[in-house]
Amino acid sequence: MRVATTVQGTWSEAGQTTSKNNVYVLDSMMNIVGRLEDIAPGEKIYSVRYMGDRGYMVTFRQVDPLFTIDLKDPTNPKILGALKIPGYSDYLHPYDENHIIGIGKDTVAMGESAYYLGMKMAIFDVTDVGNPVQMFTENIGDRGTDSEALRNHKAFLFSKEKNLLALPITLMEVKNPVIQTDQNYNYPQYGEFSFQGAYVYNIDLVNGFKLKGKITHMTDEEIKKAGSYWYDPQSSVDRILYIDNVLYTLSQKMIKANNLGDLAEKNTLSIPQEITPAPISEQLKPK
Repeated sequence: MRVATTVQGTWSEAGQTTSKNNVYVLDSMMNIVGRLEDIAPGEKIYSVRYMGDRGYMVTFRQVDPLFTIDLKDPTNPKILGALKIPGYSDYLHPYDENHIIGIGKDTVAMGESAYYLGMKMAIFDVTDVGNPVQMFTENIGDRGTDSEALRNHKAFLFSKEKNLLALPITLMEVKNPVIQTDQNYNYPQYGEFSFQGAYVYNIDLVNGFKLKGKITHMTDEEIKKAGSYWYDPQSSVDRILYIDNVLYTLSQKMIKANNLGDLAEKNTLSIPQEITPAPISEQLKPK
């Protein structure tokens, strides 16, 4: 068993805390037989993926270090390489044995702090495990853009055979940029709500990410009524799956079927919503 942990530090004499990150290997009796400690002090773990004899860890504070870890010898885990890039990955998914997909947020460093921007996807080449490389990136939206897939991997759909990647996106876009004159408050501007639904990509190691199309369960009227920040959560696409050559998107109010080839809509199934019964006092009133 392999376990990665972030331990928050105690207060130091300088009045600061320093977090530390560790990887532990346990045997069948739950005894620690290998350990790799004090990785990236001051940062914390955002995602980890174990693949065979390797481990991949993303920590973050201002930039995104992707660490490659050798786990072939359970008693002696060790870091083989690292890649530092802006942003961080909340989730890592294997493309194949030498390539990893990361999804998370883009960031910008300002002084000693970092502010997140829109979403970011990346393909990492770890063929040379000591020298990982970022091959492709895809940025989505502005500050505030979010996805259920960042918190729950079941919202992430990937098929290498079909060159398919899809995930639900709540898109926020800066429509009226504001220039900050006060340097103390010169942080990235939040975007306004403009879309919720599935982003569907073609993905391969030649072209990277290519947006195939978007599927939403919201009507034009619902989008107009949504305002700057929110919308009807029952219209929110939460899961995406495919059966044969049909792509299905699911929300609380419907299941929509689209052709996987060109994303043309084939059919929809409305899901009846529960009706809240009237209070007993109202039910007992004479008709």
